[in-house]
Amino acid sequence: MQSTAIIIAAGLGTRMKSALPKAAHKIAGQAMLAHLIGAAEMVFDRIAVVVGPEMKALETLAAPHAVAVQAERLGTAHAARQAETFFGEGPVAVFYADNPLVSNQTMRALLARLAKGDAGLVLLGMTPPDAGKYGRLVMQGDYLARIVEHADANEAERAIGFCNAGGMAALGTDMRDWLARVTNNNAKSEFYLTDIVAIARAEGINVAALNAPYDECLGVNSRAELAEAEAAFQARARARFMEAGVSLQAPETVFFAADTEIGPDTVIGPHVVFGPGVKIDGNVEIKAFSHLEGCVVHSGAIIGPYARLRPGAEVGEDAHVGNFVELKAAKLGKGAKANHLTYLGDSEIGPGANIGAGTITCNYDGRAKHRTKIGANAFIGSNSALVAPVSIGDGALIGAGSVINQDVPDGALALGRARQVTKPRKT
Repeated sequence: MQSTAIIIAAGLGTRMKSALPKAAHKIAGQAMLAHLIGAAEMVFDRIAVVVGPEMKALETLAAPHAVAVQAERLGTAHAARQAETFFGEGPVAVFYADNPLVSNQTMRALLARLAKGDAGLVLLGMTPPDAGKYGRLVMQGDYLARIVEHADANEAERAIGFCNAGGMAALGTDMRDWLARVTNNNAKSEFYLTDIVAIARAEGINVAALNAPYDECLGVNSRAELAEAEAAFQARARARFMEAGVSLQAPETVFFAADTEIGPDTVIGPHVVFGPGVKIDGNVEIKAFSHLEGCVVHSGAIIGPYARLRPGAEVGEDAHVGNFVELKAAKLGKGAKANHLTYLGDSEIGPGANIGAGTITCNYDGRAKHRTKIGANAFIGSNSALVAPVSIGDGALIGAGSVINQDVPDGALALGRARQVTKPRKT
């Protein structure tokens, strides 16, 4: 039987004070909804996302998965019902997009607990350091007796540390039946998903609760909570990379994107930031205060300090990108060096080439971008401007301070600067 994940993402997130839907806000460079979808794709056969009306941004993020629209926001059970056409007969798990860090391991554990067969409904629980305003999970032996909201809890119940984290799983047939019987007889006249616990219990169905890691269950309803979730993600990512053989000299100062890939024996200095789309081979050194985004760095390369690699940059084996050097859509060949104060955009630099300090590729003419090609073992003198489109041949030498706007053949010396004029001081 197919397993299905339903992700409820219809909330407006008014406390975010943003024109963006709440689930579109980013953690580690990736929308909250995308985090959950990525985890669910590793576990479930089918995914459906419930969005509110006029949430085209979330529909785009959900693609290619199914989307259901909750035209009226009448509560979480009502939201889940909008997707019941996708339930099927197999296990159905419901998650909330504003709990974006639930891992694929926890999702698998949720389904595994349901598959044991002794409980017809399984909830995600957590044990936070401060139970605060969370709903308490009142257990009776191995099973859940009831959920008690903080406002309704007595002193003994408030002392319980096991709390409701939001997600749950049941067979599709049961989930469909229980949702249909949820009423809105409450102060807000809303249909609450958690009400199916009492419905299942009234039928004599056992309800289990899985104690998930607290840092996976953080809810995001405000900018402050978004920052807390970001911190939790980064802490997990740092631990994961160090466990995989990456050295972080000052872990708390390094920030990763959700899709960052780094090979073992890479050393990362303090205050390094990885944007989306970065792949680092093993045995790379990234020095302090460097920023990388949308780039590939191959083994043996040294980056930084204070280097910036923008989208489309590729740094070859044993190449050097030094302080205050910026690469954009540029490929630096094996062993090539650009060690200081340089901009290389829309460029291909051959193996062994040396780029002097202050060199820039003038890649934009006001209308279009053009490419610069620098051959193997070419030497570009300091403070040179290469006006694209232009090609510098293998082994060519460009004199310092030159402006080059014509192709230079292999092995040639090119100078493009005014003759020095020295006038003696008048007395």
